[in-house]
Amino acid sequence: MLVTVLLVALAVAVVQLALALHVRNTVLDAAAEGARYAALAGNGAADGIERTRVLIDAAVSDAYARDVTATVSTARGAEVVEVRVRAPLPLVGLIGLEAALDVSGHAVVETYG
Repeated sequence: MLVTVLLVALAVAVVQLALALHVRNTVLDAAAEGARYAALAGNGAADGIERTRVLIDAAVSDAYARDVTATVSTARGAEVVEVRVRAPLPLVGLIGLEAALDVSGHAVVETYG
């Protein structure tokens, strides 16, 4: 009986870890894609934020896309877009610590000519 309880607890812990890693990787990929989208010629930071929110909402939940920001800065003579997402880190199912997950994606802004 004790062995069964330990095995079930271990299995649940492994599944929860896999879920937390999935959420982290999904949010990170959405931030990177949002930055690439914002960096396209003709797009801006607001476009990147919207793209990031749509991707996170489709893959996980809109609760993870509430705190998305984008900034454009100059680094080494080139404009760079950074899309940053602060989201909960799931600890029990999808419930977790608010804003414990902080990821960002970067892309160089395209220019004409």
